[in-house]
Amino acid sequence: MSELLQRRRALLGAPEHLSLLGQSLHGIERECLRVDAQGQLALTPHAPALGSALTHPQITTDYSESLLEFITPAETDPAATLADLERVHRFVYSKLDGEYLWSASMPCPLPGEETIPIARYGSSHIGRLKYVYRQGLALRYGKTMQCIAGIHYNFSLPEALWPLLQQLDGDTQSQRDYQSASYIALIRNFRRYSWLLMYLFGASPALDAGFLRGRPHQLKQLDAQTLYLPYATSLRMSDLGYQSSAQSGLTPCYNALASYTDSLRQAVATPYPAYAELGTKRDGEWQQLNTNVIQIENEYYSSIRPKRVTYSGERPLQALLARGVQYVEVRCLDINPFLPLGIDLPEARFLDAFLLYCALQDSPLLAGDECRACTDNFLKVVKEGRRPGLHLQHRGEQIALRDWGHALLEQILPLAELLDQSQGGTAHAEALAAQRAKLDDPSLTPSAQVLASLQQHGESFAAFALRQSQAHAEYFRSQPLEAAQQTEFEALARQSLAEQAELEASQEGDFDAFVAAYQASILGLAV
Repeated sequence: MSELLQRRRALLGAPEHLSLLGQSLHGIERECLRVDAQGQLALTPHAPALGSALTHPQITTDYSESLLEFITPAETDPAATLADLERVHRFVYSKLDGEYLWSASMPCPLPGEETIPIARYGSSHIGRLKYVYRQGLALRYGKTMQCIAGIHYNFSLPEALWPLLQQLDGDTQSQRDYQSASYIALIRNFRRYSWLLMYLFGASPALDAGFLRGRPHQLKQLDAQTLYLPYATSLRMSDLGYQSSAQSGLTPCYNALASYTDSLRQAVATPYPAYAELGTKRDGEWQQLNTNVIQIENEYYSSIRPKRVTYSGERPLQALLARGVQYVEVRCLDINPFLPLGIDLPEARFLDAFLLYCALQDSPLLAGDECRACTDNFLKVVKEGRRPGLHLQHRGEQIALRDWGHALLEQILPLAELLDQSQGGTAHAEALAAQRAKLDDPSLTPSAQVLASLQQHGESFAAFALRQSQAHAEYFRSQPLEAAQQTEFEALARQSLAEQAELEASQEGDFDAFVAAYQASILGLAV
């Protein structure tokens, strides 16, 4: 353990500070496709009984009208976060008419690109803007890629913790700048070590053969309908997922909040020739918000993001520049198809210990060589993480994945124990022990278990994922919500529909002017 990590751990372990870590906040966003009884993409519109996808705080859509997204409030206990997520699932299943929530990250067999429905959010300017943004994504990357689903894990340390660490470090910048710099340092360490999460929790080693739409690839054929790689952990996070030549030069290495936000501002403002050739409109109809490298900051695909809760009408970058980093959003987690929620409490407990380690451990700036090594290690693990004897790059040398993984878990253990001291029990240390077993036995990883299940049942990826979807549906439907909770969700759905209607009724001005103002809102920001 480094000297800095020892000092920080000792400070937080002091009796007067020990309860602080119990005030960390956790939130989950879970995406999942709606499918019909045959496991085909549901082409029905978002059910009004679920509320408005534009204004509902917990139930929305992501890219496609068929791609649901469930959002929990931020809670101090991840068990409460998961309970929130479970209640949303139970409510949604009470309103799904003969449809299922797809159990896997990689999509079900998809119809032709032209048939995949883009999510709609009504006639308000903001609703139309969300739709045009998605049209732009379809134009730039195709609709198929946008049907991949994942889990986003939001995590923040208590605001009261930062002044203590700042005093310990003898840091003299403003508290806001210190907190932002500390979260950016966490993100640098996440970039260094997130390959470990892909090994431990990656759950997409196989996919439906139709997903690639005839594009060239290096995958192997498992059966007529299934492609896979034998040692892959997460094909979702590989170069088979989101590909963008426009974004290839956009790789912020998170050495400062200012350089991160500036690189995104430039990308939002810099025309990209291939997109410029297409234009913003076709036959007078909007087809993308602009012709720049990215239309809005959220188009930049990354495995983790610095975040700040936004005010109404405020853009994410505006919030970061105005008030600094408030939490991080981990975006690289696959949905575990064996779990009804796609994630469970041991995984959440391990993520907390892992992220606390990333926050408290030394985090030197990432030079170009190390930045490239981080990317290379990550891509190597998602495609062949379970390959026996696999080596990664560490400080300019080769190291066995298994050895580095064990060394990291040894360093994370004191933080897991600190969390247990803070909250009582041994749940974090037990979660860590479960991950250690996966390093010693790759067959315990979700990715290996998916392939084992396909082979054991002699079924395609699509058949496996549908079977799991049906099992999860039975789980949720067998334990409906209590009447009071059901009533509360139904009231929330009605309220969200009323809010959307009010937005549309009070709409003023011209959509073109609204888009222009939205674009300008970020260009004039001071760094």
